[in-house]
Amino acid sequence: MSRIESVHVRDIRFPTSLELDGSDAVNVDPDYSAAYVTVTTSDGETGHGMVFTCGRGNEIVVAAIESYGRLLVGRETDELIHDLGAASRLLVHDSQLRWLGPEKGVSHMACGALVNALWDLRARREGKPLWLMLSEMSPEELVSVVDFTHIRNALTPEEALEILRRAQPGKAERVAELRRTGYPAYTTTPGWLGYSDEKLVRLSKAAVEAGFGMIKLKVGGDLDDDRRRMRLAREAVGEHVRIAIDANQRWEVQEAIDWVRELADYAPWWIEEPTSTDDVLGHAAIRRGIAPVKVATGEAVANRIVFKQLLQAEAIDVMQIDATRVAGINENIANILLAAKFGVPVCPHAGGVGLCELVQHFSFFDYAAVSGSQEDRAVEFVDHLHEHFVEPAALEAGRYVAPSRPGTGAQMHEESLERWEYPRGGGWLEVGDRAAVNEMAGRQS
Repeated sequence: MSRIESVHVRDIRFPTSLELDGSDAVNVDPDYSAAYVTVTTSDGETGHGMVFTCGRGNEIVVAAIESYGRLLVGRETDELIHDLGAASRLLVHDSQLRWLGPEKGVSHMACGALVNALWDLRARREGKPLWLMLSEMSPEELVSVVDFTHIRNALTPEEALEILRRAQPGKAERVAELRRTGYPAYTTTPGWLGYSDEKLVRLSKAAVEAGFGMIKLKVGGDLDDDRRRMRLAREAVGEHVRIAIDANQRWEVQEAIDWVRELADYAPWWIEEPTSTDDVLGHAAIRRGIAPVKVATGEAVANRIVFKQLLQAEAIDVMQIDATRVAGINENIANILLAAKFGVPVCPHAGGVGLCELVQHFSFFDYAAVSGSQEDRAVEFVDHLHEHFVEPAALEAGRYVAPSRPGTGAQMHEESLERWEYPRGGGWLEVGDRAAVNEMAGRQS
C-alpha cells in the first residue's frame, strides 16, 4: 500500500534584482524565488508544488512547508489524492498550525504548496495536465473539494453545483477549441518600473508584434514619470491595444482616485491593486471614483473570504487569482466559482517563478467547465525564468498554448534546482563573486 514517504523542500532563488526585472513601486529589488516542495510516495511517485516569493524570507516559507509536511508523511497516498477536499482540510484546518494565520500569509501559502503537490501527483498518475483533469471531473467531485467555510452567504454548494452543471453542454467542444487555439494572454514584460524609456518603448512595440492585445505598466512611483511612460507606451502600441496599469497597493484611497484620473488621457484599461488588498471598502470607493477605468485586484488577496467581500461590495471589475497565494487549487476553484456567481471575469496574475506555468491551468479550466467565456479575459505573461521548468509556458500569437504534459506545471529541472538553491548553489556562488568584484572596483574608483 502506497504511503507518503517524504516531503523535501528547497530554497530556490534567482538574482533578478541585478537587471531590475520585476521592479515596481513597492517591490524595488525583487529576487524572484520559490519555496519548492517534492512529495514522494513509497512507490516512487512524485508530486511537485511551490510558493513564489521575492527573495528574503523565502526560508521562512520553506520552514512552514516542512512543518505542515509532517502531517502528510506516513499517510496513505490514495486516501489523500482521491479525497483532495479532506486532504486540504487536514492541512488548512490543523488545530495548532492554523493559529499562525488563520488562512492567510505564510502558513496558508505553505498549505497551498502541499495541496498543489498532491494535485500534481494525482494528475501525473492520471496522465493528464491539471486543466484537463479538472475539466473532466464531475461537478459533484469539484464541489466536494471546495471549502465553503465562511463563504456560504455568497455561494452555497448547491449554487456552485448549478454553475458547473450549467457549463456541461458544449464542454467537449471548448476543450477541443483550447487545444487548437489556446487562451488569450497579456504581457507585463515592457512595464517594469526600473526599465528605461527606450526599453519600455522597444518592448511595447515588440509585444504588439508578438500578437498581444494588452500590455501592463507599473505605476505609482512619480506622477510625472507615469504620465510620460503612459504617453510613450500609448504612442508605441497605438490606440487599439489596451494598457493596464498596476500600483502594487502603493496609494491611499483618495490618492488612487486622483492619480488614475491624471492618467485617464491615455485610456488605462484597469488599475490593478490601487490600495491595500485588505481594504475592501477602499476598493469600492476607488471603483466608483475612477469609472469607466476598471479596478482589478487579487494577486495578494489572502483567501476566498476576502474575494467574497470584494465581490459582495462591488469593489472589483476583474478578479486576479494567483496560483500560490491562497491554499492551493481547492481554494482557487472556490474563487473561480465565486467570480462566476457574481459575473466578474477572472484574469490571473502570473510572472514571478513558475506562476505562468501554474496559473494558466485555471483559465483553461474556467473556460472549459465554469464560465464558458473568454470575453475580457486574459492570463498575465512575463517572459523570464521559464527555461527552468520541465514544461515551460508557451505562447503563440499572444495566446497561451494548452499545456499537454501530465501535472500542474510546477516541476523544475533538477539542474536548475541544484544551480539556484540558496545560498550554496553554483549560480549564487558566481553572483557572490561578481558582487565582491563590483564592490572592490567601486572602492578603488
